[in-house]
Amino acid sequence: MTGDTAIELRGISKAFGSVQANKDIHIRVAKGSIHGIIGENGAGKSTLMSILYGFYRADSGQILVDGRETPIPDSQAAIRAGIGMVFQHFKLVQNFTVLENVILGVEDGRLLRPSLAKARKELARLSKDYGLEVDPDAKIEDLSVGYQQRVEILKALYRQADILILDEPTGVLTPAEADHLFRILRGLREQGKTVILITHKLREIMDITDEVSVMRRGEMIASVVTRETSPPQLAELMVGRKVLLRVDKQPAQLGEVVLQANDLRVSHDGVERLKGVDLTIRRGEILGIAGVAGNGQSELMELLAGIVAGTGSARLLGRELDLSGHEDGRDRRHAGIGHVPEDRQHLGVIMDFAAWENVAFGYHREDAYRSGPFTDNAALKADTAAKMERFDVRPPLPNLAIKHFSGGNQQKIIVAREIERNPDLLLIGQPTRGVDIGAIEFIHKQIVALRDQGKAILLVSVELDEVMSLSDRVAVMFDGRIMGVRDAATTNERELGLLMAGVTETA
Repeated sequence: MTGDTAIELRGISKAFGSVQANKDIHIRVAKGSIHGIIGENGAGKSTLMSILYGFYRADSGQILVDGRETPIPDSQAAIRAGIGMVFQHFKLVQNFTVLENVILGVEDGRLLRPSLAKARKELARLSKDYGLEVDPDAKIEDLSVGYQQRVEILKALYRQADILILDEPTGVLTPAEADHLFRILRGLREQGKTVILITHKLREIMDITDEVSVMRRGEMIASVVTRETSPPQLAELMVGRKVLLRVDKQPAQLGEVVLQANDLRVSHDGVERLKGVDLTIRRGEILGIAGVAGNGQSELMELLAGIVAGTGSARLLGRELDLSGHEDGRDRRHAGIGHVPEDRQHLGVIMDFAAWENVAFGYHREDAYRSGPFTDNAALKADTAAKMERFDVRPPLPNLAIKHFSGGNQQKIIVAREIERNPDLLLIGQPTRGVDIGAIEFIHKQIVALRDQGKAILLVSVELDEVMSLSDRVAVMFDGRIMGVRDAATTNERELGLLMAGVTETA
């Protein structure tokens, strides 16, 4: 890391109506470094980087690139200044090839063939230099999420970016893909590139960054050398109070069997995704499911939630559940099953609807929300306001469209909706995906509190440390099967990691 400055922001402020997203931000990023920016959801991190990339214009302040004031009115100006950005939700055309996506928008003239030939040669060089191997002729829709992210990085490098911004880059990656991404970022740093990493994951900050800047409620609180700080110190700076970084819970007080499932199977397009799973969950217990994404966890949750059909048997407190597809999510809710889906934006909420409408989904026919034959909207809004207060949802505005809430606050709304229905069994998938440290602590406390009330919880998460710290028992899935079940208090990451790779003691 050199003493030269790649990026300097001076006095950056940005407001959206009455909401002050950024307030007098000052930050310096050293050339040839990996600089982390952390903060809670809604702290203003993405807004600040969107200003740097030209998506927004600051209300006031200066941007300096390589020591020179550089106005950035749009993303093309950012690209000319050598700045590239990889967004959390990729900007790729799914039915185009890697090569076509890389040159999109920077073609040389009207004829594509020369552009493609030039890009193919340059792509081969970039792939080799930076460890970003990917088939240039592969279609994006056929690539894993990790490989799609490589394409986004290649796009930026092809446009000659010397400064690369990554917004929550591991939010959609498996642990193995995240590790590979970090190897790529270290390689970029060694080649003299500057990386700005927006994340809320303290372990990533400590592992990969040289310096870290902390934002809270639109302001820059501190910038520190990473090796001179610690996760507890960063968490306190982010939230403004001390944060418990471990799950504090008492030993489980087990009761009767809530869910007994045997030989659960699900097939998609003739391919068996869930292959004979057996499960037992008791009152007062959290059973965690560990595994790399795509090994049957989603199908297990969706089968029990009534979203997909399958075979086998499942009994909830002795009552047989219909797995054939004749029962849906509404029937499951009436039976006493709550469901926080893995993909909140596709299965948990309708983004254009208000918060109070999303809180009502699945429960709007309850007597408490009826006025004769009609829905009592005033009662629903009052109930939503109360939930927002109890779950610390920001801003506490029931009429605001849920798309305007940060990811963490969207998650709090869904968790509040499901937990406060007092289910006998809670299915909760990826409970803290894309959620900041303060909200993680809060959501974990709500899950443990529900367990301590004698409820049964089935937890699915790709975050192995989350599964281990929340669960009482851990079941590991691989290729649609359960490879083994371990006591969370006595197992370790190595043992679970081997099971996640399909390796058993007898294998």
